Amino acid sequence: MSAAKSIIISCAGVGSRLGLGQTKALVKINDRTIISWQLELFKDIEDVRIVIGYQAKEVVKEVLKHRKDVIFVYNHEYYSTKTGASFYLGCRHGNEYAIEWDGDLLVHPDDVKKLLQEPGEFIGYSEITSDEAVYVQTDKQGNVLAFSWESGQYEWTGPACIKRDKVVFTKGNVFEQIEPHLPIKGVKIRAYDIDTYDDYKRVSEFVKSW
Repeated sequence: MSAAKSIIISCAGVGSRLGLGQTKALVKINDRTIISWQLELFKDIEDVRIVIGYQAKEVVKEVLKHRKDVIFVYNHEYYSTKTGASFYLGCRHGNEYAIEWDGDLLVHPDDVKKLLQEPGEFIGYSEITSDEAVYVQTDKQGNVLAFSWESGQYEWTGPACIKRDKVVFTKGNVFEQIEPHLPIKGVKIRAYDIDTYDDYKRVSEFVKSW
């Protein structure tokens, strides 16, 4: 991957919909925290930035078990903002391109390698699996034309790569930061995020296939 890209992992949220009482980065999938799975996938990436908020001390402690050179960024308004705010805070002092990665997102290792080698901006999308999906609408070439809560050919769980200077502050979602810049090249991947207990069970089976 080009040194001109930063990985931004958003781990500030409470994860209340999952109902496990902890930030989703610390949820264990097959006896390992999600953040530990992610850090293994990014072990060769120089610039990794983790945005923390809820249970910040616990997240820092877990991260430092696996990697010492991560840059931590604090989202002080984690109770009243969504991932868009964390992405903005994480990328604003980063490299030219910022890769957004939610703290509950797991992507197949082969697809992670593909994404990290992808030049320029992109949006990763997958087959629809989540109970509470954000959909994407694409053209025949696979470019992402629109996001929707209602319908689409595929699901967007993250990730996305966009030029840092295009990322503006929002209290809302990352896709709202990306929408003004569509269309953007799409890359189909195998990916799951966790919003519900059924999602959690699907991800546990997904990781077993790696």
